[in-house]
Amino acid sequence: MKKVRVEDAVGMELCHDITAMGDGFKGAAFKRGHVIEERDIQQLLAIGKKHIFVWEDMAGEIHEEEAAQRMAAMAPVAGAHYVGPSEGKMVLVADQPGMFRVNGDVLAAINSIGDITISTLPDHYPVQPGARLASMRIVPLVTKEEQIVQAEGLCQETELFRLRPYEEKKAALIITGSEIYEGRIQDKFEQVARKKLAAYPCQVLGVTICDDNLDMIKEAARDYLNQGADLIFFSGGMSVDPDDLTPTAIRETGAQVISYGVPAQPGNMTLVAYLGDTALIGVPGAAISLPTTIFDVLLPQLFTGDRLTKEDLLHLSEGGLCQLCQQCHFPNCTFGRY
Repeated sequence: MKKVRVEDAVGMELCHDITAMGDGFKGAAFKRGHVIEERDIQQLLAIGKKHIFVWEDMAGEIHEEEAAQRMAAMAPVAGAHYVGPSEGKMVLVADQPGMFRVNGDVLAAINSIGDITISTLPDHYPVQPGARLASMRIVPLVTKEEQIVQAEGLCQETELFRLRPYEEKKAALIITGSEIYEGRIQDKFEQVARKKLAAYPCQVLGVTICDDNLDMIKEAARDYLNQGADLIFFSGGMSVDPDDLTPTAIRETGAQVISYGVPAQPGNMTLVAYLGDTALIGVPGAAISLPTTIFDVLLPQLFTGDRLTKEDLLHLSEGGLCQLCQQCHFPNCTFGRY
């Protein structure tokens, strides 16, 4: 593109929108692609445009809208669609609920190229249909096509974005504690857990209340494993007191404990284990008394079927401290952002 005097631009093609404001109006007075006519000169001068940018034949340059479309094409996402181009941007929008994943290394490499800017929601972010996931554009009106080609190359062998859909899961609740088993106090975990699980495609196989008895807890777990449970949540007996048996019971099922304790609060004493493909999650008592804990952070990934790893749990340390806001805004907050 080249910059020319308005008076010399008659017959030339405008390569960008020209915005005008006044009397409550703000919008495009002239659209990109408009061919300048004699009658346009005074209107352009009246809105302060003494010079405009027009197209010229120059191999290797690409306009912002074509650049945005090319960037969208290099990062397709199942379960989402792109909107635009508008104001030089393409915006990725979710079509289904799920967990948004971002390849941070590739994203950083693309944003380091030069004129390209791509902004996104955080990795591991739970979203609903209609959520804006990412926006991409170049900073100037045009850029060298070689920059877009470089970005396309980075996306050829790996995905930049994914929207992991929630899968249908069979879940079970095992609640431990003699005080509940003997009826001295009423359990509160079942109500909390059912409400949280209702946000996902989940069939609750059942709820079993156990005494502080190792064999009883293990037998309850085996029963749900035989029923094909994908997720078993344990409540009670999750502290480090000698008579807290739940972690021992989980280990003695033969499950591999990924971590007992996570660097996140509330929910420090969470236990994550797997027996085959079944996740066994020890949920500490904070899940009952507080609206949001690490239990809420882990649920989206558990329902995508992506296996939790030690590395995932260690990454919780940054963003793992809940601010205990008077009014909870999770997940639209810092908690669990990693």
